[in-house]
Amino acid sequence: MNARYAVLTVDPAAVLAQHRSLLTKPWQQRAAAIGWPAVIAGLFVFSIWWLGISFGQIGPGLAALFKFIGLMFPPSTGGHLQLFLKAMGETLSIAFLGTLMASGLATPLAMLAAKNTSPNGMLRFLVRRLLDVIRGIDTLIWALVFVGVVGLGPFAGVLAIAVSDTGALGKLFSEAIEATRSRERETIVASGGTGFGLMPQVLPIIAGQVLYFFESNTRSATIIGIVGAGGIGLQLSEQIRTYDFDQVAFIVLLILVAVATIDWISAKLRLAIIGRRQP
Repeated sequence: MNARYAVLTVDPAAVLAQHRSLLTKPWQQRAAAIGWPAVIAGLFVFSIWWLGISFGQIGPGLAALFKFIGLMFPPSTGGHLQLFLKAMGETLSIAFLGTLMASGLATPLAMLAAKNTSPNGMLRFLVRRLLDVIRGIDTLIWALVFVGVVGLGPFAGVLAIAVSDTGALGKLFSEAIEATRSRERETIVASGGTGFGLMPQVLPIIAGQVLYFFESNTRSATIIGIVGAGGIGLQLSEQIRTYDFDQVAFIVLLILVAVATIDWISAKLRLAIIGRRQP
């Protein structure tokens, strides 16, 4: 028979014996596949026992929840429509000013934290740890701190959002700067430019992040208002305290409408910014 048409005979058993190690998992992987789910299940059961959670509370709790929901309908302003709208405007102002201040503070810090714009390793390390510390403290805690420093009112809320978001935006901005193309960085440096010359390249990413944080801070401004930082959160806590749940429902609906509107506007702006800069 012509060699071109020769048929090779292969012994399946021999091939299986030769490559058996590729088809079987080591005992460490098999133990991990069984052990990790068991560990997670054990931690779940231990946490329930440690916290003293009683599943018998679920039934009465749901009954009380449905009772409160029934008290919310129909939603009512209680004659305080102008007060609620003013408080909602105050909340939006807190979110806007806080986000704007955080963006301004985060930009130079991000330049110092990025590898390709901050050659000093020690300075870069210190700035990154500073951003970690700021980001590690929740906005609500910052609000409590600034309420004690500057007193009750929206100024404390603005400062709380500005400081808290500086840490988060600084990290995100620095990562966006580090992700820039090396050829463009070299071109800017060769022409005598500085790290700020990279900003047009990362501007769409930064703008999208700022718009998202503004939307998120609208909700955050509502929460920090409960601790005395002004805005609609203060009115919400007052109506809950006095059991005026119909007015609570109206305030919640007002917040939902505001957040949905900001989300829609932010989406349009993000698409407009990114669309203009895409090749």
